[in-house]
Order: sequence, then structure tokens, then C-alpha cells
Amino acid sequence: MTTLKIGDKAPGFTAKDQHGKTINLEDFKGKKVVLFFYPKASTPGCTVEACNLRDNYHSFQSKGYEILGVSADSEKRQLNFSTKQELPYSLLADEDKEVIMAYEVWGPKKFMGKEYDGIHRTTFVIDEDGKIEDVITKVKTKDHSAQIL
Repeated sequence: MTTLKIGDKAPGFTAKDQHGKTINLEDFKGKKVVLFFYPKASTPGCTVEACNLRDNYHSFQSKGYEILGVSADSEKRQLNFSTKQELPYSLLADEDKEVIMAYEVWGPKKFMGKEYDGIHRTTFVIDEDGKIEDVITKVKTKDHSAQIL
């Protein structure tokens, strides 16, 4: 689990989104960013979470937030997920796990009695100055927007 906490400087990153566009955290200086990490595109829980954020996207924008999703999926898989669910925000294809490791959301997980390494569903709210404003580790996929806003 992440050791990053409220008040820490958010780790900078550069990654490609679902359209192959290079995205840097620096691009969002002066804006608030919701950076949400999810285990795998197009899986049930991740779809519910992404769609909850999509359905509340205008509320986020009206409050000055940008949304970025991150998983270890390929650009193609992110594009398919984004297109199918009509997601209005960027999904970062972090196949080499650089962003995932920088935010310390990779680690041991348990599912149906099996242990494996994977992405812990975690959301970071980053303020206009690049500092972490909130860390949500107990994400409620159906009501994630309310947790953030």
C-alpha cells in the first residue's frame, strides 16, 4: 500500500493515454487532478467506477477538476474501454508500471483465497500546486464521485 499522504508532493509522471497522446502531471499545473488507479480495464468493478466518474464528470469540471485513470493495460485496451463506456477523460496506459510504482499502488492482493501482485484500487486528489490533497484507499466503486467531491 502507498506511503504517500496528504501534503506530500505528488510524484511527477509522463505516460501515454488511450489515444497515444503523451500526458504529464505538469500539464495540469493550476488545476486539481483526480488520479484514480484501477486493476484492469473492462472488468466489472473498474467499469462501475469509471462510469460513476463519467456520470459526474460535469460536476468535477465545474469544480475545476481534471480526471485521469491509470492501469497497466495497453493503449488499445484503454481505447476500447474508453470508447465502449464513452469516458470523457484520459486513461493512461502504464504497461511498464512507472506511474503505478511511483504512487506505490502495486503489491500483494488476495482474491478467492489466492495471493498475487496487482494494482490496489486507490485514488489521489492532487491540488493546483501538485500536492496531494486526499488519498482514498477504500474506494466505493458505485459511489466514488461522492467520496471525492
